[in-house]
Amino acid sequence: MEIRLATREIQKDSIVDGEGIRSVIWTQGCRHHCKGCHNPTTHAFNKGIVVNTESLKQEIMQLESQDGVTFSGGDPMEQPEACNDIASFCQKQGLNVWCYTGYTFEELLEKGKQEKAILDFLENIDVLVDGRFILEEKSYDAIFRGSKNQRIIDVPKSLKEKKTVLVAKYLEKESYKKPKRTLYV
Repeated sequence: MEIRLATREIQKDSIVDGEGIRSVIWTQGCRHHCKGCHNPTTHAFNKGIVVNTESLKQEIMQLESQDGVTFSGGDPMEQPEACNDIASFCQKQGLNVWCYTGYTFEELLEKGKQEKAILDFLENIDVLVDGRFILEEKSYDAIFRGSKNQRIIDVPKSLKEKKTVLVAKYLEKESYKKPKRTLYV
């Protein structure tokens, strides 16, 4: 199966694209064109590079000291079948999966009624950061998000409970504060 990526290499050792130390797969192609997007070169559907998902799986097998894999872009939901192929593999390797999308979780469930691959991909995502980037809501205090409107969703719980369930530890303002340090003289 083929996937169109913004860059051939998987970005390793990211600490800003989800919890822990992560590897990021940057997909190519996005319909949202959010004003102020930090990655506008990933919008065009005819740019980037086409690779085989099997080669990415081999690369993932060689990863060391990574807590999980994050799909970003572009919008990974524009290539749900190929992304799911990789996400399913990651789950089998014991890696947790995060995904960033400009679609809301509710929009994805609705789209999934027509395109089953979206629902299949959601089944292999642990955490979804959803919603379009809104420049006016940009915040450096919004952990793992670019703008305050975006949500950090526990996908397995959401699918089980048939409602959007946010990851609780990112809801409290305390989680954004830096820990106090003790100064010894």
